[in-house]
Amino acid sequence: MRGNRIARGLRFVAFGAAAAMVASAVVMTLWNWVIPVTFGLPAITFWRALGLLALSRILLGGFHGGMGRRMHWRHRMRERWEQMTPEQRAQFMEGMQHRCGRFEPDATRI
Repeated sequence: MRGNRIARGLRFVAFGAAAAMVASAVVMTLWNWVIPVTFGLPAITFWRALGLLALSRILLGGFHGGMGRRMHWRHRMRERWEQMTPEQRAQFMEGMQHRCGRFEPDATRI
């Protein structure tokens, strides 16, 4: 079982490295195709493109993976829904209908 974990970890690292290489090649190609002609800036190397990707990740916080951050609100809402009394749920649904229009609630999905 430990060997399987190591193999999965190595595949993950290899996939990440391959994805970084492909992304860097794409950034380098696009930069060298557009920027020197448009703005008169020099062409960049593969390693500078990789650095540019890393810098954009640091500054802009892009390349989010997984559903964890985006779906966290659903988990919180489900917890709140389960703690509500039937009267509170009805009041909540009435407020939602007032704000968003009529819809048929599906309590199992909240």
